[in-house]
This record gives sequence, structure tokens and C-alpha cells, in this order.
Amino acid sequence: MLTRLAIRNIVLIEALDLDFGRGLGVLTGETGAGKSILLDSLGLVLGNRADSGLVRAGENKASVTASFDFATLPPPLAELLDDADIEVEEGEPLILRRQLKADGKSKAFVNDQSVSVGLLREMAAHLVELHGQHDDRGLVNPRGHRALLDRFAGADTARVAQAWSKWRSAEDALGEAREAVETAKADQDLLLAHLTELTALEPQAGEEARLAEARADMQKGEKLSGDLEELRHIWEGSDSPLAALRVAARRLDRIAPEHPLLAEALGALDRAVIEAGEAEDKLQAAAEALVHDPQALDSAETRLFELRALARKHRCEVDELPEKMREFRASLDSIEGGEAELDALEAAAKEAGARYRAEAEALHANRVAAALRLDEAVAGELAPLKLDAARFRTSVTELPEERWGAHGLDAVEFLISTNPGADFAPLAKIASGGELSRFILALKVALAEKGGAATIIFDEIDRGVGGAVASAIGERLARLASDGQLLAVTHSPQVAARGRTHYMIAKSSDGTVTRTSVALLDESGRQEEIARMLSGAEVTPEARAQADRLLEGV
Repeated sequence: MLTRLAIRNIVLIEALDLDFGRGLGVLTGETGAGKSILLDSLGLVLGNRADSGLVRAGENKASVTASFDFATLPPPLAELLDDADIEVEEGEPLILRRQLKADGKSKAFVNDQSVSVGLLREMAAHLVELHGQHDDRGLVNPRGHRALLDRFAGADTARVAQAWSKWRSAEDALGEAREAVETAKADQDLLLAHLTELTALEPQAGEEARLAEARADMQKGEKLSGDLEELRHIWEGSDSPLAALRVAARRLDRIAPEHPLLAEALGALDRAVIEAGEAEDKLQAAAEALVHDPQALDSAETRLFELRALARKHRCEVDELPEKMREFRASLDSIEGGEAELDALEAAAKEAGARYRAEAEALHANRVAAALRLDEAVAGELAPLKLDAARFRTSVTELPEERWGAHGLDAVEFLISTNPGADFAPLAKIASGGELSRFILALKVALAEKGGAATIIFDEIDRGVGGAVASAIGERLARLASDGQLLAVTHSPQVAARGRTHYMIAKSSDGTVTRTSVALLDESGRQEEIARMLSGAEVTPEARAQADRLLEGV
């Protein structure tokens, strides 16, 4: 609820600090005293358009600060603050501040954190509900009528929302499957061509590396074949180095026993023969390893070219071609199995739609029944509020299927007829501001709404009425405020007497400067102000006695 309003340099208000409490608070004062300035100030801090004319003459800037206390933040408000990264500690007030300069520029703050004016406007819907002469929000706005009726009916709208979500999910899955099958069918010929081409080539994982290595070896053999051939001629034949070494070794073997040095020479020569033999074996092995088949080389190169060309065609690596084959096969298989899947998805979507319609139709029936009860309840409030010629009707209309949603099948709007025989029209079409406010009061009493804004303000709801009607208005305002906070700007002593707290707005002038002030009245002050409201400029003893009776009567 609103606990404090601090105003600086707004029109006729130089500095004003107001504290508010629970229950019904009334604001009274003579016409022109400045009651509208208070509402304009509150509207400014709640995100209304900034008007440089609000800045007090001779000042550079003005400001309004509003403090709100909550036992627990309403979930929608908490969500707004969380999205804006604004933390409000439990037990701490929520403080909104708006600064306005004389050039019309303004700044907005929430708990001293700079925010957009748009955020203030969004928060306002959960903080203050204002019903005045030109009300265009709250109960007048048909966008909220469906939720109000559901709350009055005690309807379980979550079941419909869940059924809607499941139906949408089933329809989305069906749509995606249909699109996939249609796309696959359109590409079927191309898929077959790609798969035939890949199947004919039969690419294997790691094949590119193996082919490249084999081709490199064969290219080496082609390059070294001439040198190896020359070496083969050197090492083969009777005059080869190895043959010469063996002849020398046999001759030396015959004479080696004759001298130790010859024996050593024979040992060295034997080792040379062994090494030369090993060299010959290595050369033979190398020749065999590097032997190349020109046809095999051409085949490897052709295979590599075909694999790489196909990889470029499908924009992938050569080693990914086997996976491409599997993808194409899966796509073709999906065409064959797609119809069966579509049948299953269609059945699931149909079942989900039937469940949604069943839940939505049950909600529709609940709404229709609740609408009749609400119409009866509002009708019972109209006569005491001097609206006995008016009629109220809650319109529950089934929407076309394309406009169904998580809210169900219905559009809901509160309609009225203010004169006998007149057609029903939207609530906002009422011409008289006072009449509209009283109608809203009747509706709020009938709804016994607990889920609205934290603070409700009625601006001159009693305009143009008095006596028993004013008493009825006061009684209903007090009833609405019994478990919350309601502020009423009033000219009616019957309404003022119902207030738990009473603020008097006054305007004074020293001949040079005019100022508006607000005072919280004590019991004697209340008696005097209500007596003034009863009698006019001159307060008579009779008026004071009547004021006492009004105060005692509540």
C-alpha cells in the first residue's frame, strides 16, 4: 500500500510530506484548494506524461516520491522488478521517484536506481488503481474483464491454459513432421541420385589417407626406379663388388695361416663380405618395396579425385562421405515411414484439441453462470447508488477458433444501459464521470475484488449526489477499504465521516505567493471540517451537531 507521498515544487505545493495508512482515507477541501494537484503529483510518479507546467513558478525542477510497503510483493510486480534487476529486500519499502525539470525533461527512479518512465507505468497497474472523472483504465478497460469474471467465478483457468499448451505443442509437432515429409518428397529424386552416386563409389572411413599414402609410395618408386636399376647392374654379375670380395676372401683364406696379420685381414674381409651381402639384400628389398605399377598409380589417383570431387559437391570432408550416405538413406526412409508417423501425430493433435475444447467449454459454462450471478449482484448495488434506472450485463461471447487461446474460447466485457429502453454499451461509454465512478464502485463491491492494485483511489465519486446516496457510497467505500487501502477525494460529509483518516487540503496566500497545504485532522478537526462541508463558509452549531451525529453513526 501507499505509505508516504513527498512532493516538492509542484504547482502550488512548495513542500509536502503525507503519510498514509490502511483503511479508508478521505481528502476534503474547498473547490480549487488543490486536490487535483495531489492526484497529478501521484500520476507523475506513476509514469504519466511529464508536463513542464507542473513545476512551481520560479523553480528549476520538481520531484515526487512515493513509498509503498508490502508484506509480500505481488508476483507480477516482483517479476517486473526482477526483469529490471531491481532488488527489494524483504520488509524494505518500494520507493518510486520522478524528477521534472522546467524544460519538460524528466527522470525516473525505483529504489534510487534509474529506470524508464515506461517501467513506472507498468508498475503503476499493480500499485494504484485510480477511478476518476476520466477513467480509462482499471475496471473500464475490457482487457481485464475476463480475468475479473474468472476471479469472481473461482474458475480454474490453469487447466485450460495447460490443455492449450499441450494442444499447441501437438499441432506444432504435427506441422514440423508434415513439413519434413513434404520437403523430403520434393527432394526425393535428388536424394536418390546422390545416394546412387555415393553407393557406386562406396567411400570408406580413412580411405583418403590410405590412398594418399599408397600413391606417395608409388610416386617415390617411379622416381627412384632408374637409380635402383643402375645399382642392380653394379651388384649383379661376375664382376660385381660382392663377387670380387668373395674371390679375394677365398684366396686369402688359403694363405692366412701363414701369418697372423693375414688372418686379421681375412677376418676384416669376411666382415666386408657379410656387410656387402646385407647391402645387396636391402637393395633388393627396397626395389621390391618401391616397385610401382603405373596402372595401380592411375587407379589410386583416379579414386582420390573422385572422392574429393564428391566431398566438394556435398561440402564436407572425404571421411564424412559415409555419414552423408547414412543421412540420405535416413531421409529416404523417413519418406516411407513418414505417413505412419503423421497418422500418429494427427491422432495426438486431435486428442489434445478435444481435451482443450472440453476444458474450455467447461470454463465457458462456468463463466456464463458466474456472469448471471455477477449481474444480479451488481443490480443489487445500483439502486442505493441512485443508479436504479441502469442495467448491467456481463457479455460472454464465444470467439472464432482462430482467436482461442490459453484464456479459453470467450471474450468478456461489462456492458451497461443507463436508461430504460437504451441499448447496452461498453462501460467506458457512460457520459457522466460521477455516474461512471458510482458504477465502478457498484461493480467493485459486487466483485469483492482482492487481487487488484495495492491502493484504490476514487476521485469525487460522490459528485452530484447527497443524502442517502452519499451515505450508501461512504458505506461501500469503507467496506472495500476494510482489508486494504482506499483513498477518496470527496465533497460529501457522509463519505468523509466514514474515513479512518481524514486529510484537509487548503490553499493560502500572503498576497504574493499562493500555497497548497495538506493537514491530517484530529477528531476535533474532523468535526469542524465535516461541519464546514455541511453548512458552507459559516460553520453553525447545528452543522457541528450534525457532524457529530455523522461521526457517531459510523
